[in-house]
Amino acid sequence: MSQVLWFRRDLRIEDNAILSNAKNKVLPIFIFDKNILQSLPKNDIRVSFIYQSVLKLKEKLQSIGLDLAIFYDEPINVFKSLKAKGFDEVLCSVDFDSYAKKRDDEIEKILPLRRFLDSFILNPNDHLKKDATPYKVFTPFYKSLNIITSSSSIEPLARNKELIKSVFDYDFIPTLKQIGFEKQNLPSFLKLDAFSLLDEFKEKINDYKVNRDFFYKNAPSNISVHLRFGLISPKLVFNYFKAFDDENSEFFIRELFWREFYNYILVHYPYSEHSNFNNIQVQWNENEEDFNKWCEGKTGVPIIDAAMIHLNNTGTMHNRLRMVVASFLTKNLFINWKKGEKYFALKLLDYEASSNIGGWQWGASTGADASPYFRVFNPYIQSKKFDKDGIFIKSVIPQLKDVEPKLFHIENGTSSNLFCEYPKSMVDISLSRKQAIEKFKRAKNENIRN
Repeated sequence: MSQVLWFRRDLRIEDNAILSNAKNKVLPIFIFDKNILQSLPKNDIRVSFIYQSVLKLKEKLQSIGLDLAIFYDEPINVFKSLKAKGFDEVLCSVDFDSYAKKRDDEIEKILPLRRFLDSFILNPNDHLKKDATPYKVFTPFYKSLNIITSSSSIEPLARNKELIKSVFDYDFIPTLKQIGFEKQNLPSFLKLDAFSLLDEFKEKINDYKVNRDFFYKNAPSNISVHLRFGLISPKLVFNYFKAFDDENSEFFIRELFWREFYNYILVHYPYSEHSNFNNIQVQWNENEEDFNKWCEGKTGVPIIDAAMIHLNNTGTMHNRLRMVVASFLTKNLFINWKKGEKYFALKLLDYEASSNIGGWQWGASTGADASPYFRVFNPYIQSKKFDKDGIFIKSVIPQLKDVEPKLFHIENGTSSNLFCEYPKSMVDISLSRKQAIEKFKRAKNENIRN
């Protein structure tokens, strides 16, 4: 039997399900999927990062006596060719978004496909309530996992060291240009491997619980991109922090399980990828000019503009800022969360469908365990609390570098400054908040009646 080991979002050799379950002769492969790449801009930083990571994976596989065949094609064409060459089955890690499920179903018609849970700690189907229904609220979901979260470690998967490399042409490596992309400079944190990032984070974890909300501080772990593409497994992240056995590490581990929760929700409620989880029907604002101003960071609200400009320039956004800009889009501009989610999917380096969808539905008060509809972030209060001196805002928007910081935290404070040309806020924060609450309340009541 000759197996194809299809690496996708598991670009590592440690704690890897397909390397653990494979037997005998194997062909490790990676496919630069034309179906996915054709919708991305040519300067997408993620493609440069994935490309670099795939080449490193090839080197690591070579170091253990294997190799990596790299393709640039549609997966269906690759597997038709591999079937013709006599390969018997495909091993891969499971993906849960709609494209991945449709793609895998098509491949399964060509070759038997064995899927393994590899990108998450939990198998969503193994964790249900006593009545055999899925959890919808994070806290009881998390408490139900006590047998896992209280353990000192989770045993990683051991690699099968008896695998034999299939004879194949491993020399072809398409260039970035050949797959239609331009090489991009990576942010400094993406130049480090996952464990180096964890070692850096270890030095600041004692202050993480407090500092994580201050978006001008470098408080986060910066590990999300590596988790997203599987350069490290969530089990190994869990084990790394469990080794310290303290309150701060436990707090971070709890954050790790929000990622598990959102994947859990997407698996059990796949309709939530494209529809409101709570089924309420909301009449959204369809004004494209309003949406474009939000995308471009031209809303007239300094913290919103800085967050969006920073996202557009770097592909990154602090978690609290994600909540603030989502609240502004859905509650103040009253624009559908799906448009914001789609824009983030295009821009975020760490874009992960389940977490992004869950986060946006949380902010829009349409999702599982979501923010109550009457909770609307005031962006001026948020910037005053978490960037009082305007450090982040000034670092992103040069024209505001000489403006007195207190003006950032006052509605239209910057636009009234004689020495700075800055647009007025496109909406009245208090009025739009009141209107949003009324609209959501009406939609909720109509949903109850129906």
